[in-house]
Amino acid sequence: MSAPIGFPADVQYVGFWARTGAALIDSVLLLMIIAPLLYWLYGPEYFSAPEGIAGPADLLLNWVFPALAVIAFWIYRQATPGKMVIGARIVDARTAQAPSTGQLIGRYFGYYVSMIPLCLGLLWVALDARKQGWHDKLAGTVVIRDRK
Repeated sequence: MSAPIGFPADVQYVGFWARTGAALIDSVLLLMIIAPLLYWLYGPEYFSAPEGIAGPADLLLNWVFPALAVIAFWIYRQATPGKMVIGARIVDARTAQAPSTGQLIGRYFGYYVSMIPLCLGLLWVALDARKQGWHDKLAGTVVIRDRK
């Protein structure tokens, strides 16, 4: 499939496995920050307690902080640390320019939509010509190799 008008003709879309590797890097980095804080706040029993939210700090550290961190990296760098490691960045699917803040917030919440049906929306990256997951399609973004 050719790139849209105004899009670089030689664009390289980033595929499923590279994006999975980037997500693993991001997850490990978040875990290295969040787990010690949860241990410090709730003690070792937190990690063996039944599912559920242990308190306000738990909610903030496990849900709010990751969302804010990811969206902030997307806004200021067009990539999370994992995407930076693999040389990828998120761009608007029509213009190849930086996406708007609204697009990026929508993209984040689009991850939840993509995960609901057995993660099919995430696996879609492997099947799509432009390597877009459902979250990308909903937000109008693509992930490309950085030319820098």
